Amino acid sequence: AIGRVLRATPDDVTVSWLPLYHDMGLIGTWLGSLYHACPFVVMSPLDFITRPERWLWAIHRYRGTLSVGPNFGYDLCVRLVSDRRLEGLDLASWRMAGNGAEAINPLTIRDFCKRFEEYGFDPRAMTPMYGLAECSVALSITPLGQGPAIDRIERDALARTGTATPAEPDSESTTEIVCSGIPIPGHEIRIVDDAGRELGERQEGRIEFRGPSATSGYLRNPEKTAELVRDGWLDSGDLGYIAGGGLYVTGRVKDIIVRAGRNLYPEELESAVADIEGVRRGRVAVFPHADPHTGTEGLVVLAETRLLDPADRRRIKDRIRELTVALTDLPPDDIVLAHPGAVLKTPSGKIRRAACSELYRSGRIDRPPPPLWRQAAGLLRASIGPEFRRYRKAAGAFAFAVWFWTVYRLTSPVVWIGAMLLPTVQARRRLLGTAGRAMLRLIGGGPDVRGVEHIPKSGAFIIAANHTSYLDSLALAAVIPPTAAFVAKRELTRERIAGTFLRRLGTAFVERFDPAEGLADTERLIERLRSGEGLVFYPEGTFDRMPGLRAFHMGAFVAAAEAGVPVVPAAIRGTRSILRGDSGFARRARVRIEFYPALAPRGGDWRAAVALKNEVREAILQGCGEPDLVYEPKPV
Repeated sequence: AIGRVLRATPDDVTVSWLPLYHDMGLIGTWLGSLYHACPFVVMSPLDFITRPERWLWAIHRYRGTLSVGPNFGYDLCVRLVSDRRLEGLDLASWRMAGNGAEAINPLTIRDFCKRFEEYGFDPRAMTPMYGLAECSVALSITPLGQGPAIDRIERDALARTGTATPAEPDSESTTEIVCSGIPIPGHEIRIVDDAGRELGERQEGRIEFRGPSATSGYLRNPEKTAELVRDGWLDSGDLGYIAGGGLYVTGRVKDIIVRAGRNLYPEELESAVADIEGVRRGRVAVFPHADPHTGTEGLVVLAETRLLDPADRRRIKDRIRELTVALTDLPPDDIVLAHPGAVLKTPSGKIRRAACSELYRSGRIDRPPPPLWRQAAGLLRASIGPEFRRYRKAAGAFAFAVWFWTVYRLTSPVVWIGAMLLPTVQARRRLLGTAGRAMLRLIGGGPDVRGVEHIPKSGAFIIAANHTSYLDSLALAAVIPPTAAFVAKRELTRERIAGTFLRRLGTAFVERFDPAEGLADTERLIERLRSGEGLVFYPEGTFDRMPGLRAFHMGAFVAAAEAGVPVVPAAIRGTRSILRGDSGFARRARVRIEFYPALAPRGGDWRAAVALKNEVREAILQGCGEPDLVYEPKPV
């Protein structure tokens, strides 16, 4: 699956300094190279740590094309390698620079791309990714050649409400999150709340996944396995959100600090503190301190330094306090400047915040816990607000779901009866459109429509739209003219209520599995187009819960080419967030539909139909805000 995304071939060369006891080094580079028959250049991690430029020179010497590493590896190359050691370096062969295994710093990405672009490095080769051992290594990867996507969002909105709201240009309270890409083929990711219900676009929650690379559980430990797996989905232990189909990881569930009603993310503060002069980079831990007797939770900043002068240490503490207030609006409850080696790390270099917290609680860093009055104040701040907001948010989500289904159940019988009684097909379609507009307005879903003027006022036409939810047809019916009929799968005719309703709307049915029947259905569609009727197609044929634009079937475009009618691309957004394919729990979101200029077929043969399909799909892909799920070789 990784090879399909990266388009790996035996012509590639993998270069790696990663230890072979770590999953990224063992599976991602060594076994990955073996599987795809790529030459594998391996070097000692110690060689890299002592002289980071050796990694870059190995890529230069062996014309490496694929090489990955954690964020700190790229940071070391930026900070510790002098220009003198890079004279003559050529990184033009490096087509995929994977960045994963730990929190990805947007500043590191920018600095690395800017500095090494003059040495032939293509910034589009920087490929943020996300993975975990429970998925054998990779789970999501940035599409090759796209380059890193960085989301600038309102920090306060994320901390207080869990919503990743895009920041205004002049906003000062912002943070940046790097996109970790889209799921590798065959795998799925979803974001859920504490109750396990899937969240909508830009809503932060727990990252869950499933797929053929996922572990079946813990060895001989069914209790732990039950905590890991829920209804076939595995809990990653990470928090994040999805925007435009891409995954944005915000932190570890167990590391999030709730303070004064806000969720605080340790990585952001740790990165800022590490930039202070005198603080050892990568040796900062931010964690909550909970008193076992009072239940008070405060914020502790633990930073390593070699400076012993009281004035220097006072300066560092003052600066840490300033940064903490700037990022969290509150000062830290305690600042600990420790000797080198005090901050505990995993073998792969990740901060062990829970272990550092335990070290602090045990008093082995030679610092007493905060005074009781401060702990009491912290308890008052940290306990009431978050719990109230959590329950209010859950209650609001449940209330909306109840309201959605109430509106639907009150609306649908009226539309069904009207479809049975009204005398003409166009009158029935107008009723469906009116009901669709009313329902969307009642649930606050819009719709927001652009480009409706591109739909021809007379004559036959085809509307081709992406398919994301059961709500798509209702949303389209609310805005398209009543002269257009939907095209649906023939299996629906076997359903008594739905089949009868769709036939009364003049729906065109097509066979998906019998080629002979499918050909006859296409001929009937062409006849309907030649008679001047419009048709609405979902060229993907179906949908599921995972965001992304799938491969298109040819039926709509063969019919358009043979009948000589234009195709209007339509991009639908928001319906998937309201009602996902595998869930009946509706979420609040707004529907947006954009119609693009009609595209006329350039001929009536198969070649013209294929060209028309490609043009329409490209227009929809640009407008739907979701990733391309067709993994085809494309020029980088």
